[in-house]
Amino acid sequence: MKHEELLSLKGKVAVVTGAASGIGKGCADFLSDMGADVVLLDVSREKGEAAAAGIGPTAQFMQCDITDESQCEAMSEKVKDQFGRVDILVNCAGVIRRKSVVDLAEKDWDIVIDVGLKGIFLVSKHLIPIMSSGGGGSIINIGSGWGIQGGPNAAAYCAAKGGVTNLTRAMAIDHGPQNVRVNCVSPGDTDTPLLRDEARQLGIDEGEWLAESADRPLARLGEPRDIAMAVYFLASDLSGWVTGANIVVDGGGTA
Repeated sequence: MKHEELLSLKGKVAVVTGAASGIGKGCADFLSDMGADVVLLDVSREKGEAAAAGIGPTAQFMQCDITDESQCEAMSEKVKDQFGRVDILVNCAGVIRRKSVVDLAEKDWDIVIDVGLKGIFLVSKHLIPIMSSGGGGSIINIGSGWGIQGGPNAAAYCAAKGGVTNLTRAMAIDHGPQNVRVNCVSPGDTDTPLLRDEARQLGIDEGEWLAESADRPLARLGEPRDIAMAVYFLASDLSGWVTGANIVVDGGGTA
C-alpha cells in the first residue's frame, strides 16, 4: 500500500459524537481534512449545525441524544440509508460534575454515566452491525487520564471514564473477529468548554484554573487537534494491527 493510501481517509464515513464543540468538533474537523465524510452527532442542534457548516460539504449534522436508544437506532438507520456504511466511530460525548460521592446528586451521577458510558454502548450497539457488514472499521472511545487514575471531586466522571477504558477492551475482544478494531484515547486537560466549565463548578478563576491545568512536563494545555491526531492514527490504516489499546495524550500529566 502506498503512503498516500495509508494516510488518506477518502471514501470512508466517520461518525463523531459530542461533535458540536471541544474535542469532538476537533476530531470531526481533522477527519474531514484527511478525506472522510463526517457525520456530527450532538444533542445541540444550533451548535451542531454551526460546527458542520464550519467544516464544509463533507460534513453533516444529525441531532441525537445518545442516552436514548430510540434516537440512536433512528440515527443509525439514517446513516445507513444515506451512506450505506460506517468506517469510523468516535465516541466523544461527555459531561462532568465536580463533586464527591457525598455531595453528588443522583441526577448528576446519572447524566455523567449515561452520556459518558451508556452513550458509547447505545451508539456502538446500533452502528457496529453497519460497520461489520461493510468489512469492518475502527471505533475510538474517548477516555481520560482520570480513567486510569483517580481525581478529586469528580467521582462520577472517574467512574465513567474508568468504565470507558475497560469497555474498550471488552469491545475489542468481542468484535475483532468482525474486523472491527476498538481503541481508547485518554486526553489530559484540553482547552475546551468542558474544561472551562470545571472552573465555574469549582468556583476558581478561569485564568488561574487554566494555568494550573497546564502544569505538566510539556508545560501547556492540550488542544482539540492534539487529541484529534491520535484519533486519526487509530482511525487510519496506519494502526491496522492495533486494538484494545489505550493511548494517553496528556502532555505527560500522568507520567
